[in-house]
Amino acid sequence: MENRPVGEIVQGWQAPPRPEALRLEGRHALLEPMHADTHAALIYDEMQGLEWIWDYMPNGPFGSAAQYHRWMREAEGGTDPYFLAIRDKAQGLWAGVASYLRITPEQGVIEVGNIAFSPALQKTRAATEAMVLMMDWAFSAGYRRYEWKCNALNMPSRRAAQRLGFSYEGIFRQHMVVKGRNRDTAWFAITDREWPALKEAFAVWLSPSNFDAEGRQRERLVDLTRLVRVASDPAL
Repeated sequence: MENRPVGEIVQGWQAPPRPEALRLEGRHALLEPMHADTHAALIYDEMQGLEWIWDYMPNGPFGSAAQYHRWMREAEGGTDPYFLAIRDKAQGLWAGVASYLRITPEQGVIEVGNIAFSPALQKTRAATEAMVLMMDWAFSAGYRRYEWKCNALNMPSRRAAQRLGFSYEGIFRQHMVVKGRNRDTAWFAITDREWPALKEAFAVWLSPSNFDAEGRQRERLVDLTRLVRVASDPAL
């Protein structure tokens, strides 16, 4: 019989652990397991009245602190999605959440999602570092593929994925119905082969020397990660 191509052997493969009791800390950001009694009121204060934050999210908007606390109470302690609360250390604010989800250790795949950042956290070094810390944990734990998926209409999310070095992999049409509306989903991913070069790019961007006295970046992260991405989003 004709020899047919098959995938390469993954040497020394072992399924990585699931995230559990994580505390991730860098120069700018601190992440810890989300807990309603600790984080809900503080994060809600930063998002109150900003219904647009929830436009592409499966949950929200929340009309009161009590509603947000109830959602967080139900979500905390879950194993998939596994939620983390995010603190901007410079501002001293708990200002957002993110999660690992669709966690598949036996395949070496994990996704980041449910990202809800308040305006105080958006476009800060803490926001970027929070994403880097989550990536670093995943690849250090032994995951081979780190995914980002978003509503294809959510251009800020698609730009964020590309800036962070995720490679574009296409659009899954009619992938979901969310809040009664069709969702086409844009797929992005980083593999463990790309991670070492991306980690260097993040170190360069996050270095204090990359920012002037007014906090303006000298090198843009999207320019540093462009050298690593294997495919760019054609819509950007």
